[in-house]
Amino acid sequence: MLTFAEKILFVIATVASLYYTYVGVKRIVKHISSGQGKVTWSLIWKRIGELIVKVGFLQSVFRFRFWTSVLHAMIAWGFLVFLVVNLNDLVYGFTGFSILLQTGVAGDVYRVIADIANAAILAGMIGMVIRRFVFRPAILSTRETTLLNPKARTGISRDSAIVGGFIILHNASRLLGESFRLAGEGIHDGWQPFASALSGLWSGVNPQTLVIGEHVMFWLSLGAVLAFLPYFPFSKHIHLFFAPINYALKPERKSIGQLSYINLDDQSIEQFGAARMKDLGWEQIMDSYACIMCFRCQEVCPAYNTGKLLSPAALEINKRYHLNHGGATDIEMRELIPDEAVWACTSCGACVDICPVGNEPMRDILDIRRNLSMMESAFPKQLESAFKGMERNMNPWNVSQADRMKWADGLNVPTIEQNPDPEVLWWVGCAPATDVRAQKTAQAFAKILNAAGVNFAVLGRNEQCTGDSARRAGREDIFFGLASANVELLNEVKPKRIVTTCPHCLHTLKNEYPAFGGNYEVIHHTQFINELVGAGKIQLSVSSEQLSVTFHDPCYLGRHNKIVDAPRETLKLAGSLIIEMPRNSEKSFCCGAGGAQMWKEEENGTERVNEARYAEAKATGANTVAVGCPFCLTMMNDAAKADNDSMQVKDVAELVAERMK
Repeated sequence: MLTFAEKILFVIATVASLYYTYVGVKRIVKHISSGQGKVTWSLIWKRIGELIVKVGFLQSVFRFRFWTSVLHAMIAWGFLVFLVVNLNDLVYGFTGFSILLQTGVAGDVYRVIADIANAAILAGMIGMVIRRFVFRPAILSTRETTLLNPKARTGISRDSAIVGGFIILHNASRLLGESFRLAGEGIHDGWQPFASALSGLWSGVNPQTLVIGEHVMFWLSLGAVLAFLPYFPFSKHIHLFFAPINYALKPERKSIGQLSYINLDDQSIEQFGAARMKDLGWEQIMDSYACIMCFRCQEVCPAYNTGKLLSPAALEINKRYHLNHGGATDIEMRELIPDEAVWACTSCGACVDICPVGNEPMRDILDIRRNLSMMESAFPKQLESAFKGMERNMNPWNVSQADRMKWADGLNVPTIEQNPDPEVLWWVGCAPATDVRAQKTAQAFAKILNAAGVNFAVLGRNEQCTGDSARRAGREDIFFGLASANVELLNEVKPKRIVTTCPHCLHTLKNEYPAFGGNYEVIHHTQFINELVGAGKIQLSVSSEQLSVTFHDPCYLGRHNKIVDAPRETLKLAGSLIIEMPRNSEKSFCCGAGGAQMWKEEENGTERVNEARYAEAKATGANTVAVGCPFCLTMMNDAAKADNDSMQVKDVAELVAERMK
């Protein structure tokens, strides 16, 4: 098809394009490799099945914004086909051979797939362009108060225009070129419905003109690829490569909230957390290149939704734009995200959970907190009381360990000394042991355990805080001391099973303590209650007047540990009619207490996180908000009082205990 001169020109253009693309890619590799940690390449083979599902079927994309995801799927799946189509077209241009021209099943199948893929890409891309540039939804941007690289304010739209223009030019040219070929040969190909329909427009056109048109479209189609490739490393389109790499090579974690282990016994460690971008893990720097700037993480962020300065999307975009415009990874993190935004994070994990390319902005924020807290002592002063409580009395309420069992006065709650070989070790938790309102949850659960005849014990005065709040606030030193002591004690006790009445305790014991040598079977009390009811060990009296309940999923139960069914099943067994909030299960909205927010005032915003969540619960019309976390219990109760509302807020254990025969 191409003349000899055209072939020479095409080769020269290809070499130039690949060279400048290589320069851009080399720069990216340099930036990523400046981060901390090493790549574990063997993870690829371990995760190959997960990769096929997540990447091939766009599983993560379809979890949010369904119709937008459909448009994205049309483009993504179409491009997978076009990896072969473009190669075939290149071979055709140089040799005159093409699968398109072959008869038989192979040629027919290829033509229909290529034709449909071409049309799908065009339709999907045009839909995306209309959405962004005509409808201009606010969710594709951020507030003026958000710290966003000035170049990104206009650069994101410009990048979208360049990418969209390239794809439309590439695919429209390819479709036109094929339609010219069909018209020139007088063929109506049923296996190419879109190209054939278009070819009908060129009937009566001079065949030589159509040949020239086919040549021009070849150059526009594949020439657009050559022109775009050097820009590719700087565009958001590069997520095509980094999204699969993210899923394939991210370090193994037991939960989206599990943080990296720091051995504080190692006296050689001089740097804690991330002061500069290069202090982040290599995968955290890579996140900036994987980011597609879709702002999904911002859309689900409880801090951003309540008017705070934090935008997890802006953090990733700022990293990317800094690197794209000649910056190095020794930039201070404070230039990419303000301290106020860092401390607004509730560590709910919504940004990590919803990201379609596997980014983890929450992890960056918690690493920054480590640095601010341990290297600069630059943390909100309200946290000092909780820190002192955990250091002196092993709990953030600063209640004496001598009073740890006062909540159990008058109840049959054996300690491990009294019952050294229990079937279940109940980790009560600081809140149920010390907070007046949360104690009612502990008392209700104790009644359930005794009614079911469970052989259990508690650690009593030996139980300490797990250190969750300290770790989320960046005080790795406090967490290290508490975790080390707790693991030493638990390994002596050798519990068969641990049940917790706090999702934060569950998460820490189950996901964080293995790094300290503590590996235990840990379940949540709603799971255990469900087991007891299912086994017939608890008989519930269901009232004829059904209780309407909306269940608020604690972030560290539903999102961090994927426990969403057990509490609902338990509530149903107790005769409750469950009315779901719009944001529920793994997509639940935070109560506002996580990430050590329980111990400090919220940053300035348009409303409080707990009041926003309570309003959502109230809108269901249910008369009770059921929770499964003492922090959520406090936050929802506070919101109910602020609203002067009669809606009840109760733990699942309380509701079950009230209905026991």
